[in-house]
Amino acid sequence: MNKERIERIEEMEKCLDEAGKAIKELSDALSKYEWVRDDYYKLQEYYDSELWMQDFEADEKGLLPKDLKRGVLSEDAVFDLIIEHERLLERLEEVSLYELATEELV
Repeated sequence: MNKERIERIEEMEKCLDEAGKAIKELSDALSKYEWVRDDYYKLQEYYDSELWMQDFEADEKGLLPKDLKRGVLSEDAVFDLIIEHERLLERLEEVSLYELATEELV
């Protein structure tokens, strides 16, 4: 038996397994993102609105129930999510451009 051939096949099998797993995970994550994308934009619109400011001020004045979950009124939580979303879109664009350029070379 040819040792190089066996090692090559084993290496390519590992590539198949790892790439297949990563592509499946990315596909699942992208599907989940597509599912909640409208919610994200709805949140962003709310955060940029006068309603958010009114709700924030009501919270500051103690007009909301103490047990109300209100992470959305934390300026940092929503802002950080928006920044992370922008970075993700940039990464997706970079990866897509790289993949398209690589495909053209093949």
